[in-house]
Amino acid sequence: MSFPDDLRAIWAPWRVEYFSMDKSRDFLSEAAQAQDDATHLVVARRKNSFLIMNRFPYAVGHMMAVPYRKVADIAELNEQEQLELWGLATHAQRLLRKVLNAQGFNIGLNIGKCAGAGVADHLHLHIVPRWDGDNNFMPVLADTRVMPDALRALYDKLIAAQV
Repeated sequence: MSFPDDLRAIWAPWRVEYFSMDKSRDFLSEAAQAQDDATHLVVARRKNSFLIMNRFPYAVGHMMAVPYRKVADIAELNEQEQLELWGLATHAQRLLRKVLNAQGFNIGLNIGKCAGAGVADHLHLHIVPRWDGDNNFMPVLADTRVMPDALRALYDKLIAAQV
């Protein structure tokens, strides 16, 4: 299959942030300790964990529930941390249903680098909203995802939905 020249490139200049970011930077610990939640896209905080938007999402609205304590494996979490992570997953589902009309979810953990963990030493629970037919031609033909909402605009909607 051949695309016209003007469709061979899709411009997404904000993605340069991902490729140029300092890979040694511990953005989850930074967000855990931050005072300015909006800068770090922290949506909610609990005693032992917090809910943050994924700055480089698999789908619009992709969030992560993260313990403040830096651990690599679910077995290292105490009972309260485990409960809060699942409670934040439930909170995220409610918000994403309300704000984005999410119809389903992929929720899970990638434990260890070989399992796909981008930050292997700081466990985080992914909450990814889904919709019927959300895999359109872009990822199938061009290995490209289209995000229909800007991160900051969606963050503001999620914060407003909690009030």
